[in-house]
Amino acid sequence: MSEKTKTTVLIFAVIFILITVGFGAVVGKIIYLQTVEYEKWEKLSGANRSQVTYPIPARRGNIYDAQGRLLASSIPQYNLHMDTRVEALHQGGDTLFWQYVDSISEGLSRIIGDKSPEAYRQKMVSAFRGRSTREQDVRLTLTRVSYTQKKAIEQLPLICRGHYKSGIYFRDVNRRSKPFGSLGSRTIGSIYGDNGHGNAGLEKRFDKYLCGKDGESRVDRVAGHKQHIPIRDAESGADIYTTLDADLMDICESSLRKQITKNQADWGCVILMEVKTGEIKAMCNLDLDEEDGNYYESANHAVIRMEPGSTFKTVSLMAALDDGEIEITDSIEVWKKGWKYYSVSHTDAHPADTTYSIRQALAVSSNIALARIVTEGYDGSAKKFVDKLNRMGLKDSVDYIIPGAQQALITAPNDTVTISKMAYGYSVELSPLQMLMFYNGIANNGKMITPVLVKKICHGEKTIEEFEYSVIRNHMCSSSTLRDIKDCLHDVVWDNDLGTASVNPWGLRKAQSKLVSIAGKTGTAQIKGENGYSNNRHRMSFVGYFPEDKPQYSCICVIHGPRNKGYYDAGMDCGSVVRNIAEKTMAYTNEYVIKDGELVFARK
Repeated sequence: MSEKTKTTVLIFAVIFILITVGFGAVVGKIIYLQTVEYEKWEKLSGANRSQVTYPIPARRGNIYDAQGRLLASSIPQYNLHMDTRVEALHQGGDTLFWQYVDSISEGLSRIIGDKSPEAYRQKMVSAFRGRSTREQDVRLTLTRVSYTQKKAIEQLPLICRGHYKSGIYFRDVNRRSKPFGSLGSRTIGSIYGDNGHGNAGLEKRFDKYLCGKDGESRVDRVAGHKQHIPIRDAESGADIYTTLDADLMDICESSLRKQITKNQADWGCVILMEVKTGEIKAMCNLDLDEEDGNYYESANHAVIRMEPGSTFKTVSLMAALDDGEIEITDSIEVWKKGWKYYSVSHTDAHPADTTYSIRQALAVSSNIALARIVTEGYDGSAKKFVDKLNRMGLKDSVDYIIPGAQQALITAPNDTVTISKMAYGYSVELSPLQMLMFYNGIANNGKMITPVLVKKICHGEKTIEEFEYSVIRNHMCSSSTLRDIKDCLHDVVWDNDLGTASVNPWGLRKAQSKLVSIAGKTGTAQIKGENGYSNNRHRMSFVGYFPEDKPQYSCICVIHGPRNKGYYDAGMDCGSVVRNIAEKTMAYTNEYVIKDGELVFARK
C-alpha cells in the first residue's frame, strides 16, 4: 500500500471515528435528557404551555318557569372589531380597503343603527392609517351586536370574504337576559357582570350548576396573526326548572303594585303557594324608589323575618286550644280602657267593654283577649308557651332555597311581661314565607310542609337533581283544634259584624269575594325604629287560603309603611290584594269563566 493510500485511509478512519463519537454523544445526551433531566424539562415544558392557554367561557344555564318559559337566559352577543393589519387590505396600493370602506360603513350604520356612515368610515380610516397595534386593531362600536345583526354584517361586501380579506371579526360575549323583565327578579337573582357568578336569588344558590365548565384554548400564529385554537371545549351550565308561573307572577305583581301605589307604601310583597305540593307559584317584592316615586324589585322581603303582628294570633290560639288551656266555646271579657299585665298595658283597635266568645275574639282581632288567653293559659311561663310552638313546628329550621332567607326567631324571654306581647305578634319574628307556611299547613288539614321553589336541575336531557317538599309536621294540632281554627279564619272574612277582613264601615268588601271563598287572618304591627314603636308607622298583612272548602292555594300580602293620609287597614288593603289574586288565579286555572260579561264558576 502506497503512502498516499495509507494517508487516505487514515483520514477516513479519523472522520469515521469522529462521526461515531459525535453520534454516540448525541444518543448519550438524548438518553441523559430522557432519564436524568426528564422531570426538569417536563416541568419547564408544562410551565411554558400554561402561559399560552386561555379559558373558553362556558354558556351559563337557563332558568325556566313551571310552564317551561325562560325566566333568565344567556343571550349570545358580539363585540365588532377590525384588524387593519390584514395583508389583503394593503395589496395593490391599498385599493381593497378604499374600494370597500364606504359600502362597509353604510352597511354597519344601517344594521347596527348607532352611528352615521361617516362615523364608521372615520373610525376605520383612522385605524388603517394607525402605526401601532393598538391603533390598527380596534373595536368599531361599543354597542353589542346580536346574532341576527352578526349574520347580516357577514353578508356585507368584502366582509363576506372572511376575516383575512376584510379584517372584520367578532368576539363572543354573553348577556344575562330576563325575558319577563323585573318580574320576580329578586327571587330569580342576578349575576356579577356578563360572565360572572350569581350574586343573589336562584342565580347565586345554584351558581355551581348554572356556570358550567370553561374550556381551554391556546394561541398560535396563523398567517402572521394570533389565533385561538381550542384544546378543550367548554361545557354549558345546567338548567334550573322552577315552580314559578310567569302568568301568576304577573297577576300578583300587578295587584300588589296597584295597592302600594295607592298607599304610597315603603314596600310590599306577595307570595302565592300551592297547598298540597308547597310549590311557590309567585314571589313578588316591590320597593319604593324615593327619587322617581316608582316601585322596583330591590330586596326579597318575602324571606326576611319581621314582627308579624296579629297574623300570629292564630298561632297563639292554636297552641292554647290544642293544649286544652281554653275551649272555643269559652268567653273572655275585654275593656275599653285596656288591660294591664304587670307593667304593660294592652289595648284594642276597636275598644269596647264587652265579652267575646273565643271565636269572636280572633275574628275581631282582640289584643286583650289573646294576651289574656296566653298569659293565663300558660301561667305567665314564656318557656312553656315557646315549647308548644316548637312542637307545632314553628321553630324548625327549613331550607328555603333562596340565599339570605332567615329562620324564625322565637325565644323564651326571662322577664314576666314579654309573653303577653308575643301572644299577638310582637317580640317574635317570622318571614312572610314562614307565616304563609304555617297557614298553608292549616289549609292542608294540619300537615305543615316546606315550600318548594325549584323542581329539578337538568343538563340537556339528563336530570341531575329533583326537589319536592318535606314534611315538617304531619299534624300541627289535633283535628278538633284544626276545625276550630278554620271556623275562626272563616269568620275573619265572612262575619260582617266583627270580621276584620269582611267589609269596611262604608260597606266595601275587603277579602270577601263573590267568586271564590277565602279564609284567613289580618295583621297590623307598629314598626319599630331607633326610638321604639311608632303609632304612625305600621306594617299590614293578610294571609289565607282559597277556595275555603277545598283549598288549592295559600297567599300572603304584606304592605310596609303606608304614607297616605286616608283611611287604611290590613283587611282593606292587603285583603283586597289577596281577593284580586284569588279571583284571577282561579280564572287562570279554569275554575271559572267569563259568561255574558260576568265571572261564573265553570265547575264546582
